[in-house]
Amino acid sequence: MLEAVPSGRFDWLFYRYNSMYLLRRHFHFIGISGELQPAAAAGRGILYLMNHSSWWDGLLAYHAVGKLPGKRHYFMMEEEQLRKYTFFRKLGAYSIDPGSPGDARASLRYTAGLLEAGESVWMYPEGEIRPLEQRPLSLKEGASLALRLSPRAAVVPVTLYHGLFRHTKPEATLLAGAPLLLPWAEMDRSAIARLLETVLGGQLESHRCKVLNHQGYMPDEFRPLLRRGRSTNEWLDLLRPGGGRG
Repeated sequence: MLEAVPSGRFDWLFYRYNSMYLLRRHFHFIGISGELQPAAAAGRGILYLMNHSSWWDGLLAYHAVGKLPGKRHYFMMEEEQLRKYTFFRKLGAYSIDPGSPGDARASLRYTAGLLEAGESVWMYPEGEIRPLEQRPLSLKEGASLALRLSPRAAVVPVTLYHGLFRHTKPEATLLAGAPLLLPWAEMDRSAIARLLETVLGGQLESHRCKVLNHQGYMPDEFRPLLRRGRSTNEWLDLLRPGGGRG
């Protein structure tokens, strides 16, 4: 497996490139609701579990945690992709190779070690990118194994819902749910996986309804993580007679 090799300077530079160029260029709005650092998880390692429905998921999560005080966050990434983009190791990414049981176990032990040391780790337990609307969520058991090896860890479920609504650029929202603090070592691995599947799947459906019930307008509960830029339709509106008024 490829371990993370964090670089503070590279992290500082890439965070600005990601937020000021990549995300601003491709998204109209990015927002978040809930707490990524809940008080109930203070002093514990935190395992963030997020649904995986786009290439942007890691960069959106990276942007969200870059605004938090305190320690670095680590991200599990498929080894094939990390070998293509090795610079992500400097941002806290490390690899897992699902096709190699031995490598996968090493990656999960590495994850547990980070959690036992009180670190924050992001995993995408579906194991691959799947369509946003595909139901039910189907989670692999890797997160369960990591939790059994680091039983004091807190789990924070994070759902991402994104789409093209009323602008030419997509909008994305992240929702951080209530932390789970359970006796992981006393629980069966498959039972943990099914519990996490139920929690993450239910939260994603609730998240989806929040957005759709607002008919594509972003609900006020989502705090902006990215300053809005005008999309093409807004620039065209300015060209209409009287479009620049108000």
